[in-house]
Parts: sequence; C-alpha cells; structure tokens
Amino acid sequence: MSEALEAAGRWLAQDERVALATVVATRRSAPRPVGSKLSVSESGALAGSVSGGCVESDVFEHAREVLEGGKPRLATYGISDDLALTVGLPCGGEIDVFVDEAEQTVVDRLLRIVGSDERAVLFTVLEGEEIGLSTLVHEDEDAAADPLRKGHSHVFEQEGVRVFADVYGPPPRLLVFGAVDAAEALCKLAKGIGWRTIVADARGKFATPARLPSADELLTSWPEETLERVRPDSHTAVVVLTHDDRFDLPALKGALASDAFYVGALGSRRNQERRRELLLEEGVDEEAVERIAGPCGLDIGAHTPAETAVSMLAEILAVRAGRDGGPLKTAAGRIHAEIA
Repeated sequence: MSEALEAAGRWLAQDERVALATVVATRRSAPRPVGSKLSVSESGALAGSVSGGCVESDVFEHAREVLEGGKPRLATYGISDDLALTVGLPCGGEIDVFVDEAEQTVVDRLLRIVGSDERAVLFTVLEGEEIGLSTLVHEDEDAAADPLRKGHSHVFEQEGVRVFADVYGPPPRLLVFGAVDAAEALCKLAKGIGWRTIVADARGKFATPARLPSADELLTSWPEETLERVRPDSHTAVVVLTHDDRFDLPALKGALASDAFYVGALGSRRNQERRRELLLEEGVDEEAVERIAGPCGLDIGAHTPAETAVSMLAEILAVRAGRDGGPLKTAAGRIHAEIA
C-alpha cells in the first residue's frame, strides 16, 4: 500500500495528475488483499499492484481514461469475467478494483497517517450519484470506531449505496518478554511480514542490539514497566519466553489485563500447569488464564529456535485471522483471511 501512496505523493508534488486503483473486495482466492493499491501517473508510470500482474494492464487503461476526464469506476475481474482469457485471474478468484483520480490533500494526509501511530478510515462511495466522494475520518471520531474495531478494510452498505472503508494505521506489534535465542528468530520472522517488534528483558546484558538485531525496540525493564510503556492493544501479540517466574508471572498477568489479541508462553505442559495455578492464586480470573496459548505455537514438530519461531508466528497469525491453523487442504473456508 505505502509504495503506491508514496509514489502518488511524489508525482502529485511534481504537478502530475495521478489515478489510484484500489482492491475493494475479493472473492475466493485472490493474489492481493483488500486495500492493495496501484498508482498510475499522467506520464504513464506505475507503482504498487492490485493483482500481481494479472489485471494491471486493463486497470492501467481504466486509470488513463479517468485521467482523461472519465468518471471513477468499479471494475470486476475474475474467472467469471467475460475477459477471463485476457485479464482473468489464474488463481480462480475475483477482485473488485475501484479507480479514481487521487487528490493531493488526501494523499498527503494519508502519508502522514501511515508514517505515524495514528489510525484513520477513508470512506469512499463506490456507486450512485456521489461515486468517488471520499471522507477521511480519524480514530477519535465516532464514524471510525466500527471499521477500526473490525481491523481491516471492507465494503459495507449505507442507505442502499456501497461504501468502501479503507483502514489505515500502524502495523501490528509483537511484544516479546525474554531476550533469548527464540526471541531474535521470532522478531526476524515478524519483521519480515511488516510487524513492529519489541523485546523486553530486565537483564541488560541479554537485551542488546548485538543479540537482537531484528528488534525494532529493546527495553531493559521489568514487565510492569514494560507493559505501562507499550500498552498492548488489540493489534498487539505478546509472547513470554523468559522461563522465570519473576518475569513470567507479572508479564502474563499484565498482558491478560490488556487488549492484546494473543498472549502466548513458552514452556513444558507441566510448567504451564504450574504457572496456571500460580496465576489463579494471584487472583487472575480463570477465564483470563484460559486465554494463554501455552505451550505457544502450532504442532509442526519444531526443534531449533528458528523452527520454534515459525511455529509461534504461525499460531499468532491464525489467532489474528480467527483460524484453527490446520492444513489448507482440509480447510472449508477461503484461503486468504480478511484482516488488516
């Protein structure tokens, strides 16, 4: 998304007109998620992608028509399309792409939001007399509450007209307690998919950039201090790797009291049960304790820290998407989940 927006911002600053194509809906398997963007400049330059190359050439033509004075339009591509042989999606899915001319003030505001910790929603009318009408709403405004709670861009109907809610905000966060080998492996993987990574450990000799080069932020602090500073929200996953009750218990207790969408802990089943009893003795509600994924990770037979990290991140992604994490071969639902 940012590649297309950043390019649009550059071209607009150079007094070029720009068309912006956005994936507003997908059905079945699709090569790019909802919200993916392709920018087309007046001089014919392209940035970003809406399908990985399947339909870009046709979207480019729509963009040129818009820049020549044509109206905004919603184009549908897929195996059922009459143009399937030329611009259809070989993956068998369908996508709806909305094409409109970009406004510099809107693009500039979106770029500021993407580069900060703000959250906002851009509402765009997809049909009817007001097609193309856009309104940018920040997180402190009531209209943004529901889309931000959903956590992903989506189409909804308002007074009989379809509207696209494009959700913007910082990437998901991974907070890891314990500067151990698995922490670096986990951060490396999470950073590779665009997440912000934070590692906390009260032991300064462990929490160093040399040992954890993939951590975006290193905190040498006790769990209570860390949680007060980071304040895990519904876009944060917390993993406890310390193997020490002095760190484990306050970290888990604080994480469970937060809005973190995932709370995981490494350790044997015997240690998980022992730790569970200690948390209950400390007054943590049983329902809250049941939220802990422990031992954390999916059952893939992991042995090394790197393999364990793959297992843990896979479970985190499955929880975030509301999936069980089983084989796709036996899954009944669509392959790609609609998340931010």
